[in-house]
Amino acid sequence: MEPKDRIILALDVDSLRAAEDAVRLLKDHVGAFKIGFELFVSEGPAVVSAVQRLGGSVFLDLKLHDIPNTVAMAAKAATRLGATFIDVHASGGRAMMAAAKKASAEAALSYGVHAPVLLAVTVLTSLGEADLKDDLNINRDPEGQVVSLALLAKESGMDGVVASPQEVAAIRRAVGREFVIVTPGVRPQWAGKDDQKRVATPAEAVTAGADYLVIGRPILKAADPVEAAIKVVDELKGLGPGSGGIV
Repeated sequence: MEPKDRIILALDVDSLRAAEDAVRLLKDHVGAFKIGFELFVSEGPAVVSAVQRLGGSVFLDLKLHDIPNTVAMAAKAATRLGATFIDVHASGGRAMMAAAKKASAEAALSYGVHAPVLLAVTVLTSLGEADLKDDLNINRDPEGQVVSLALLAKESGMDGVVASPQEVAAIRRAVGREFVIVTPGVRPQWAGKDDQKRVATPAEAVTAGADYLVIGRPILKAADPVEAAIKVVDELKGLGPGSGGIV
């Protein structure tokens, strides 16, 4: 995989125009674009089509989490949009994840599109050990909880997980080489942490075994976004491969 193809740019903007401007500017410097809640709620499916029309692949980051039938229907709709990556919350459980996978695979065949990489979100990078214990009554440290959810996701038919860079090595040991790991909470040394708690640099994340790196503000809000993206790519050049991925 080329270094730039590991980078998924988070389109943390609230308008179609801003998203299109970012894609035009950065499509030759990153591998895909992540459309999250703010942008999708603001612009709807049209923004997915716009990114694709401009030559970008899409990670539709809606973190689906509901009863199995509801999530299955949402996964079907997301697959119809042609998203390259779709995610659900692993904490929705085995039946929910299995239903999403089945519906997505059937939709891909029905609509004649590529089946997306279906990812399970483990523990959000904004949560630390105290948050898990005090707020969520989870008596595991983040690494233990993440690995447990990653194993559940693999057993449920997911193609990979979303997890912080600090848990990547443990996940890789637990699930093997052919399971995709997408890593948010990636901050180059020259960027701030913002609201993320469990972070690492791009090189650290890939060396640990990450396949894809979600990076938003360090590139998008830089004085020169293209220069920032190139700096991240340069940091990744010369590193060994992560898991090899399936995309």
